[in-house]
Amino acid sequence: MGLNRIVIGLGLSLALAGCQTAAVVAEGKAPAVRPAYSFPVTTNTTPYTRCLQTLASYPGSHLPSFAVGEVSDKTGQMDTLTESTVLTQGLSEMVMSALWRSGKVRMVERYDLRIPLAELKMIEQGLTSRSANELQQSVPASDFVVLGALTELNYNIVSEGAGLWVGGIGAGGRTVIINVGLDLRLVNGRTFEVVHVSTLQKQVFGYEVEANVFRFFGSQLVEFDAGRIQNEPLQLGVRSVIEMAVYQIMTDYFRLPSEEHCQVRETNFFEETLTGKTKEMES
Repeated sequence: MGLNRIVIGLGLSLALAGCQTAAVVAEGKAPAVRPAYSFPVTTNTTPYTRCLQTLASYPGSHLPSFAVGEVSDKTGQMDTLTESTVLTQGLSEMVMSALWRSGKVRMVERYDLRIPLAELKMIEQGLTSRSANELQQSVPASDFVVLGALTELNYNIVSEGAGLWVGGIGAGGRTVIINVGLDLRLVNGRTFEVVHVSTLQKQVFGYEVEANVFRFFGSQLVEFDAGRIQNEPLQLGVRSVIEMAVYQIMTDYFRLPSEEHCQVRETNFFEETLTGKTKEMES
């Protein structure tokens, strides 16, 4: 009974405070509220951004024209709680940013043609001072087109942890590793031949420590949850594989110098499996 009175009293106090605030705002007497502001705006980089930026320092002015087409999320993964996709849908834009950072391409717009087509229509209707012939002569063709997709999102490659709870009081921690996979291809804009393919994956690490304290007051359950979750951002992993794929295009296909610390890490996880099967067939 005492607990119920406390809750009711607290609710009435909050309601009265809200009414008073609304009255002050209605009379125009409320001072401006300073919005909360925490961290400053920063650059959005990955460990491979510096590798791309290094390419810009190499000599060369005859730059190829690049167009970025659809680079989509084909993992099919959805978050059922928020009813949204798990992975970013801005993959084409990430590829464009990576190409720009390389400083070794000229980019032409092919992904969203609404503005160019609207401009052409306005020219045809005589609504601008530019002529259609002038526009046609000034639009460069694309030498190469980049296409692809995120093709993998695998959960719980490794999941391990420990916890101890006694009488509803305890603590626990766990680590989780997932991975994202990208398949990116480079298409010759003149012949439509696929001239280069990058197939990469990035493992993403998460670590969680938590402590849960439960207490019962009559028939009411009160839960106090304190913890810390520190995860490697999933979308950072996506941007990382995209920047590495673009770096591969610049170094493997266009033969720009490759820094040793920027090269993709080769894995041989399944070499023993293949070697073992070969030995079984020979025996």
